[in-house]
Amino acid sequence: MLVSFNWLKDYVELNDISAVELAERLTRSGVEVDIVHSLNKGVKNVVIGHVVKREQHPDADKLSLCQVDIGEEEPVQIVCGAKNVAEGQKVAVAKVGAVLPGNFKIKKAKLRGQASNGMICSLQELGVETKFVPKEVSEGIFVFPNDVEVGKDALYYLNLHDEVLELGLTPNRADCLSMLGVAYEVGAILGVEVSIPTTNLPKGSELASDYIKVDVEALEDNPMYRAMIIKDVKVGPSPLWLQNRLMAAGIRPISNVVDVTNYVLLEYGQPLHAFDYDLFGSKEVVVRRASEGEEIVTLDDVTRKLSSDHLVITNGSEPVAVAGVMGGAKSEVNEGTTTILLEAAYFKGATIRKASKDLGLRSDSSVRYEKGIDPNRVVLAQERAAKLISEFAGGNVLEGFVEINELDVKPLPVEISIERLNKALGTDLTVDVVEQIFKRLQFLYSNNGDLLTVYVPTRRPDITIEADLREEVARLYGYDHIPTTLPVGLTTAGALTQRQLRRRKVRKFLESVGLNQIITYSLTNSSKAKGFGEKLENVQPVRLAMPMSEDRSTLRTSLIPHVLDVIQYNHNRKIDDVAIYEVGSIFLSEEKELSTQPTEKEMVAGAFTGTWHSHLWQGEKKKVDFFVAKGVLEGLFESLGVSESIRYETAKKDSLHPGRTAAIKLEGKEIGFIGQVHPVLQKELDINETYVFQFDLETVLEFHPKSVFYDEIPKYPAISRDIALVVDEKINAKHVMDVIEDHGGKLLKSVQLFDLYQGEKMESGHKSLAFSLTYFDPSKTLTDEEVTKVHNAVLEGLQDKLGVTLRA
Repeated sequence: MLVSFNWLKDYVELNDISAVELAERLTRSGVEVDIVHSLNKGVKNVVIGHVVKREQHPDADKLSLCQVDIGEEEPVQIVCGAKNVAEGQKVAVAKVGAVLPGNFKIKKAKLRGQASNGMICSLQELGVETKFVPKEVSEGIFVFPNDVEVGKDALYYLNLHDEVLELGLTPNRADCLSMLGVAYEVGAILGVEVSIPTTNLPKGSELASDYIKVDVEALEDNPMYRAMIIKDVKVGPSPLWLQNRLMAAGIRPISNVVDVTNYVLLEYGQPLHAFDYDLFGSKEVVVRRASEGEEIVTLDDVTRKLSSDHLVITNGSEPVAVAGVMGGAKSEVNEGTTTILLEAAYFKGATIRKASKDLGLRSDSSVRYEKGIDPNRVVLAQERAAKLISEFAGGNVLEGFVEINELDVKPLPVEISIERLNKALGTDLTVDVVEQIFKRLQFLYSNNGDLLTVYVPTRRPDITIEADLREEVARLYGYDHIPTTLPVGLTTAGALTQRQLRRRKVRKFLESVGLNQIITYSLTNSSKAKGFGEKLENVQPVRLAMPMSEDRSTLRTSLIPHVLDVIQYNHNRKIDDVAIYEVGSIFLSEEKELSTQPTEKEMVAGAFTGTWHSHLWQGEKKKVDFFVAKGVLEGLFESLGVSESIRYETAKKDSLHPGRTAAIKLEGKEIGFIGQVHPVLQKELDINETYVFQFDLETVLEFHPKSVFYDEIPKYPAISRDIALVVDEKINAKHVMDVIEDHGGKLLKSVQLFDLYQGEKMESGHKSLAFSLTYFDPSKTLTDEEVTKVHNAVLEGLQDKLGVTLRA
């Protein structure tokens, strides 16, 4: 909902508060204001000008020479390219020195040899969005009514000094989908009175009942329908102030009749519709459910097929409107309309929502019916609109109305206990304070000591139980004024569990090494739900019964496809150095016919592409490779205390490079994988070389790491021995390191692989691995004999276990 600050002043006194301050007060009371828009986009020095004379430019067919009176001693000459500029018009003129949106400054200029001292402006050039500009001036300059004063500030007449509050309403606050609803809220917050527009109608000479009859066949869907007739209407532009208010609220002005219905919609929150009576097709309105397959051409010139779930307004034989959603094109008000059938009704929200969803047609009217309108405003809104149409379009409102009314519009009594209120809020409010709050809200009440019976007005359908009234008291009293208290019986402060702490440690570590967190949808399409790199033969992707779209129809079984989507999105925008991770859930089920909830598993996934490290001054540049990705995981597992239980084993997985992929195992159980995206898939996605990983976070968090022991700082030197081993090429280095550690005993402190060789000097089917072994005794200095004894035991173990030999 867009709320014009200047318009709001019609209903409440706002002289002592700014739009920004009001937005803050509204937000603190529970009606969030997302942003305050200033309609003045930096425009300065734009005035009303009078085109005294207009001539054709001597050297340009599409330009005009205009002599414009801007309230100074002499008219100024302005060269104008607008097609609709004409002598006698009142226009917006940006004088020399003026500033337009985008800090565009107006200077003296020459156009095709003719001096131009300013600029005649269109609304778009003054910062108004094209979609809100009236069609008749959307491709030219804006022409003011003749009653504006030359030389005065043009922005004043265009309401461009206004500020607009954009409300982020929750679904329960449908009352604030109207200016009056917001006015009641502001009045309650500021403690000021709310002024309601008068709706006194002049008496007509004819009866509306002589022109129209109403029959409602679907009373459950439409308990109230009211019709009025307005004759002798002259359709034309609406007053400038009304157009300005509609544009500020995000609605394009169309004509005086249509603009009035939109204006009252915004003012009262009550949708209305004006039919051309002569095009209606009969003297009877019949409201019924549509027939299966029945069609109607709506105002947007689209033919829509209806079903029996949809409510329609008919002339007794054919639909003329989809009730509460949109009118039909056949009976649309046009330039030749002289008699209007003005509709006001109360439609059931669920019925309107069903039609709106089925037809893919959401309008300002349908939104309000869906969320709930005030039944007590139906009549007031219709009479307000009839009065405005009679004023702006010269209409003659016929006496009376024709109505079907089965509505119950009594206020809802809700009791509230002051004792229970204070207990719930942790306050000590008196009955007088609570009564004052209800007075500010304009809620009637009766006092029974500790118990108040509040009669909730029909404009507030969100209040139905005592808890709702407590919330009203709390937010109007001020959340900041409610004292901070601890729950009764609480003796210790809350804390994170070990699982929560370790999960946070995962995020903290990955971000500390340069990865950015992403959050993607849990829903994907059926193709991406087939997994990535995992074996999912028995897993059935879980499909939604009513998906929003095919791209969001199935619960994901892997995080990697969406991670790659992010890589692709950035690559398409020339961002090639990306390192990202996501912590999220996947959903697995082995049932073909889903009767139980799928298994939800929390996973961690990441991706790397482009340059990992760059130091231009020193000429260093390192591209991402397998070992960069593996090093990040090693550091992560080290921080979680599980690195000693993690192993990486060569693996082959779908969609991953067959020679650059490893399975991640925890205590021998596979929990994930790491590898390069297969070149074929990489080409399909049109991305650069990319490395990905994914592992089961739940399993890692549930794993209990071994206790950490700390050693003293060494007092004695260590001894290092290097060995180069010839091993079968099928034996991986980790296996060799495990054998070395098993036979090295307590003296062997570390084993580091520092060289791999395979070449023409090496026997076929073999490779050379070089390791650096460090021996150390914390209690004494080791002798060569002691180190040699252990070192020989290592070599013998390698020979016995793996059949390796020392390289000559």
